[in-house]
Amino acid sequence: MSHDIVCFSHLRWDFVFQRPNHLMAHAARSNRVLFIEEPVQGARAGLTCTDRHGVTVVTPELPDDLGAEDSDIVLRSLVRRLLSDRGISEPVLWYWTPMALSWSDGLPASSVVYDCMDELAAFRGAPAGLLALEQRLLDKADLVFTGGTQLYRSKRERHPSVHRFASSVDRAHFGAARIATDDPADQATIPAPRVGWFGVIDERFDRQLVLDLAAARPDWQLVLLGPVAKIDASDVPSGPNIHWLGAKGYPDLPAYLHGWDVGIMPFAINDATRYISPTKTPEYLAAGLPVVSTPITDVVHPYADAGLVSIAADASGFVTAIDRLLTIDRAEHVRRADAFLAFDSWEQTWAGMATLIDDAVAQRRHHSIRVVRAERVVARPIEPSAAARSTEPSAAPVAAGWES
Repeated sequence: MSHDIVCFSHLRWDFVFQRPNHLMAHAARSNRVLFIEEPVQGARAGLTCTDRHGVTVVTPELPDDLGAEDSDIVLRSLVRRLLSDRGISEPVLWYWTPMALSWSDGLPASSVVYDCMDELAAFRGAPAGLLALEQRLLDKADLVFTGGTQLYRSKRERHPSVHRFASSVDRAHFGAARIATDDPADQATIPAPRVGWFGVIDERFDRQLVLDLAAARPDWQLVLLGPVAKIDASDVPSGPNIHWLGAKGYPDLPAYLHGWDVGIMPFAINDATRYISPTKTPEYLAAGLPVVSTPITDVVHPYADAGLVSIAADASGFVTAIDRLLTIDRAEHVRRADAFLAFDSWEQTWAGMATLIDDAVAQRRHHSIRVVRAERVVARPIEPSAAARSTEPSAAPVAAGWES
């Protein structure tokens, strides 16, 4: 079944190609998709629409002198006009951020989806009111999807239809890292062995662990790829054997990963990482890399349980694990990783979600039809009593005497 899907995201489409991008790129193959980003400041109120992978990315622009209440009013008006202009009447409303509910509540919908990919309230700088809006969203949603097992466990008692869809992987894309290719120019001069990370560098990234690891093994080269968020760029780890090469486009990642010996996930253990299910875990494995991670629950289960990821809590543990992984049989590791990921793809993830959405839309439609039919039932008058007939033979039934 084809739907109009209108998404509300706290992540910009062009920031890092991750869960929202993968899902909506697949959705757009058979649905019309509008991906509405958070507003940017500008001189006037308006919307900019661009095409990305078949998805219409909508960037609202608001004057910076608008207050929160006025911003919500303007946003609501802009989006309603956009939907009207495009002939979209009852879309599937898809939320990655509860904050959008403050201005999108009231839009007609064929169903409402909350895709909870992170526990946003635990992140640094989380906006006030987020938890209250999330509860409103949970009350409103027909479906709740979660990005991992920990999130599933935290939400399943708060909604009757919660479904776990953990991070998936584009196996063909990252599998290209196994094919010999020229090193990117900014990595080509870095000696081996190379220990690499790609992803957002923010409060979830254990900077001290990386510094300690680099100091413990100065003969290893640590390559870091990714943008910085919510921390100052000067706080990114630096040193003679640490190479931060900045953000890289999604198409370029396999070429970088091809030149690494081990992939690392040095996540800090804090509130912001308690519920994460890192997308890079299966991406590293699809690239053929051995992996070391701090003990993130959704990495320990199932990846470490399957013997595909080594777990270490500190720099000393990372050194021990990496030393071992540099000597393993890579062909055997790749074989086992491929078997584990054989049925894991964003296409399959989207297919599972789409089936649930079709059911939710049908249930809403069925409920609406039943309500309309109930309202159209022809009322019949209550027969007047025998006494009333005998004393008021010509009286008509009064309004209060009607029932359905």
